[in-house]
Amino acid sequence: MTDSPLLSVAELAGLNKAGDVLVVDCRFELSDPGKGERDFLAAHIPGAVYAHLDHDLSDLSRKGLGRHPLPDDARLSAMLSRWGWQPGRRVIAYDDAGGALAAARLWWLLRLVGEREAQVLDGGWAAWRAAGLPVESGEGIHSAGTVSVSIDHAGVVGLDELQAALARGSVLLLDARGGPRFRGEVEPLDRVGGHIPGAVNRPFAENLTADGHFKTAAMLRAEYGALLGAHAPGQVVHSCGSGVTACHNLLAMEAAGLSGSRVFAPSWSGWLEDPARPVATGAV
Repeated sequence: MTDSPLLSVAELAGLNKAGDVLVVDCRFELSDPGKGERDFLAAHIPGAVYAHLDHDLSDLSRKGLGRHPLPDDARLSAMLSRWGWQPGRRVIAYDDAGGALAAARLWWLLRLVGEREAQVLDGGWAAWRAAGLPVESGEGIHSAGTVSVSIDHAGVVGLDELQAALARGSVLLLDARGGPRFRGEVEPLDRVGGHIPGAVNRPFAENLTADGHFKTAAMLRAEYGALLGAHAPGQVVHSCGSGVTACHNLLAMEAAGLSGSRVFAPSWSGWLEDPARPVATGAV
């Protein structure tokens, strides 16, 4: 099993040259859902396949579960089969958003189906290009296969479970959105702004340094430790707008050695599906 959820571009270059890894390009832009795939076709890490956040890493046909509902077992199995993946084959995901859109999402989904040989490329596409490493264009060539996977839903927090846990005070809910959205000052995507009552803001961007790499494990451990206080990592639940950037905070905690937190998959957009659910605004 890999020791860290993160991998450097130098390490990936060595693995990719040896052909020992499946590289997945997860670039995505919320304002232009087709841009990531166009960018992939123009240039990507050699041998990579493309994962689309809306079509592969979500199932938008599922209603009442937020803007990016989790794919079911059949959809995940079909995606992985199309790439020729088999359990135990190492997967490296990357994007151009520090892992937030949507490399961390793929990494988390692979964890949910029991695959621990999965990592996110630290620094992503920008770090690969900055290192002067080779790229290729086009759809890429990969051999399809057949695989069947099942999501372990113990790693996912749903609406009912979250509401009950918040009522008991047994969880710490960390919201990965930026401060203005959390406080309800702006809301570009969902029905209203604000946050789930009791949530604490931890913008995912704070996991990164100015050059788009993750902070050191020690720095992340200190920052999350201050947020957790008396809470154990297993009592932490991550949320965001639709269950995507929340995975970035979970990834950061794992990189810090704080294992066991989970994701509230419907997140803010799912919470708002029922107008009766309370909305909090302002700073905590």
